[in-house]
Amino acid sequence: MFTQLLERIAHGLDERQIPYMVIGGQAVLIYGEPRLTRDIDITVGVGPERLNDLLAFARGAAWRVLVETPEEFVQRTMVLPLADPETGIRIDLIFSYSAYEQQAIESVRRVEIGKASVCFAAAEDVIVHKIVAGRPRDVEDIRGILLKNSELDFEYIRHWLAEFDRSFAEDYVRRFDDLAHSLQ
Repeated sequence: MFTQLLERIAHGLDERQIPYMVIGGQAVLIYGEPRLTRDIDITVGVGPERLNDLLAFARGAAWRVLVETPEEFVQRTMVLPLADPETGIRIDLIFSYSAYEQQAIESVRRVEIGKASVCFAAAEDVIVHKIVAGRPRDVEDIRGILLKNSELDFEYIRHWLAEFDRSFAEDYVRRFDDLAHSLQ
């Protein structure tokens, strides 16, 4: 199920020259502990001005748009929620063109899945996303990634978390350091 969807997504976005990276649970499967996930989260390195291209792609793939007015929804949330009716799998396309997201998209790891080379966020970027999300499931995902990947660039992670700390008045660096130290 996921293999075929990831193949279609990779081919479709590559054909449209839309940079992207798979994030969330699907990326955790590459770097961390296997777990059940029922969706695919993808950051696209474009803004809402490319919404019509993505809607055309979704229609061609026979995916359902899960909101009544996608233009308004994307303007408000920067997310285009889709579903594959055949499998019931949800696909969230997340619009982003921030400095961080552009850097992260440049650092993707290409993984051969079926007949496609699929762009996954680097392990460090999965950790950054999950620290910011901060849910209990995210913390467990980070633990798995930290335990299975000894060559992580901690300075890169801390750099971007510090940027988010400044932007959102949070304490992401401390949360990350506390979590990393708890595993030693």
